[in-house]
Amino acid sequence: VGILHSLSGTMAISETSLRDVVLMAAEEINKSGGVLGHQIDPVVVDPASNWPLFAEKARQLITDDKVAVTFGCWTSVSRKSVLPVYEEYNQLLFYPVQYEGEEQSLNVFYTGASPNQQLIPAAQYMINELGMKKFYLLGTDYVFPRTANKVLKAFLISEGVPEANIVEEYTPFHHQDYQTIVGKIKQFSASGSACVMSTINGDSNVPFYKEFANQGLTAEDCPIMAFSVAEDELRAMDVPPLVGHFAAWNYFQSIRSRENRAFVRNFKRYCKAKGLPGGSKRVTDDPIEAAYFGVYVWKAAVEKAGTFDVDKVRQAVYGLEFDSPSGTKRMHDNNQHTLKPVYVGEIKKDGQFKIVWDSEGLVSPDSYSRYLHSVGSFPAPTGGPKK
Repeated sequence: VGILHSLSGTMAISETSLRDVVLMAAEEINKSGGVLGHQIDPVVVDPASNWPLFAEKARQLITDDKVAVTFGCWTSVSRKSVLPVYEEYNQLLFYPVQYEGEEQSLNVFYTGASPNQQLIPAAQYMINELGMKKFYLLGTDYVFPRTANKVLKAFLISEGVPEANIVEEYTPFHHQDYQTIVGKIKQFSASGSACVMSTINGDSNVPFYKEFANQGLTAEDCPIMAFSVAEDELRAMDVPPLVGHFAAWNYFQSIRSRENRAFVRNFKRYCKAKGLPGGSKRVTDDPIEAAYFGVYVWKAAVEKAGTFDVDKVRQAVYGLEFDSPSGTKRMHDNNQHTLKPVYVGEIKKDGQFKIVWDSEGLVSPDSYSRYLHSVGSFPAPTGGPKK
């Protein structure tokens, strides 16, 4: 199996842990007998936060390494880069990160959130629970933030937020100087009832939050709702000034269940045993959980199909119900996505999240947002077996 995650460059802060947890899942499965009598042989490549290199490495995994499946990508630009490759060869990619939607390929299973499983509930929380009336949409300049903010803006306007109360701004990958932008946010929020909806990705989150605190802004002045900051990113930050800010995900390490406690404990032990940086102090988070259960979904589908054949495995995934560290989830019957719960968490001083809101049960995924499309106008799925 292929593991396609950046182990260097701007996205290594987030993606390295996904490699680690996929390797852990493979080791667990091998110890329990493997898949259809075969041991999993992971092939790890580093596309180094270089988007064209993702496609090159994906092709290498498929044509040279003959992988049965790939687990990988984080940013949507990396996923868009490899998508034509998986469609050309009719191979499978399990993609573990929340994203902007507007895509449905028969060659990708999306185990992260679609917009209605993260963006919309988060915005609803800021309006309904915190009384926010002004929204600063700040993101990294690529497809996920720009499309996510189209969805957010359409939703906010549908909720009666005046367009004048919505600001959009973008910065490049690895951007480090947020002094001017935070100054604008400070002025924007001076009259109160203002928040930041952040789609900043990668290591730029560190200087952004640091500058936010340096200019004296707090969660009480202007709360930040983040879509790409989780427990793993917080390990690289000075957390006390961030207390009270928010993130929306489908999993938090702080979920209280026997299964999740075991998952957290096993991941810490695995990282320590393998001598990985951080060792037993490592944390779990949403993409880590989604990457982990993606391996088990693939295993269950292969065993259900009785073969590694991609077309038969794909059919076996549809409607598959499975146990994850945070409880039972289900793969959608036809749209390649995952039915998941939604949580809003508030940052605590220990770098964990206090869950302040959760959905009632599993939320069914929309691969195309109803805020951008009229009913019946959704594009047909791409990819799949070639004629």
